[in-house]
Amino acid sequence: MKGTYGPAPTLALEREAWEAGHDVVVGLDEVGRGAWAGPVMVGAAVLPRGRRVYGVRDSKRLTERRREELFERVAGWCRAWAVGAASHAECDELGMAEAQRLAAARALSALGLRPDVVLLDGKWDFVGTGNTVRVVGGDATCLSIAAASVLAKVTRDRHMREVAGCYPPYEFQHNKGYPAWRHTLALQAYGPSAIHRRSWVFMERLGLGPRVHREADRHGY
Repeated sequence: MKGTYGPAPTLALEREAWEAGHDVVVGLDEVGRGAWAGPVMVGAAVLPRGRRVYGVRDSKRLTERRREELFERVAGWCRAWAVGAASHAECDELGMAEAQRLAAARALSALGLRPDVVLLDGKWDFVGTGNTVRVVGGDATCLSIAAASVLAKVTRDRHMREVAGCYPPYEFQHNKGYPAWRHTLALQAYGPSAIHRRSWVFMERLGLGPRVHREADRHGY
């Protein structure tokens, strides 16, 4: 079915796994990998077999308002769901590959169910449990992955809005820590905040060192 936000993802992969005898089929998606500040998060969603919530799409195809409207419906619909995070400091210390693995492990651990199959968006298996199915473009075509993407995106966006008041120059309430021209101007003027990923290449490109803007960080986080 097509709508305002494009074709709807389906349960084809989930049904295939269920028919093969797998009970707990988890959709997994990551958000925040390309951000300059804040955590990377991984959402995990286990969908029920008998009910459906309509309107779910890849979170990138939805407006922020629409994602917020869907969040509680999706969370209540899921048989189980969780969002795992790796902090900005862990991204710096571990590198993004290991930070994604850590966030995924935390999400799966928090589910309270042992996954039989993990449907993972993208070409790279950052789960590494031996039961993953990589699905290129899965956030647009696979319903459990799309649900996970909404849960992870809304959770991360809410977090970035919550901390924005501690770091007003960077306007995290608008850019959520991602590259944006006003974000770039704030970095050039004040340097990185306490929640910026200081080891990222963009710091070198902007000519920034490891200094911290104390006024922006006065509340701490």
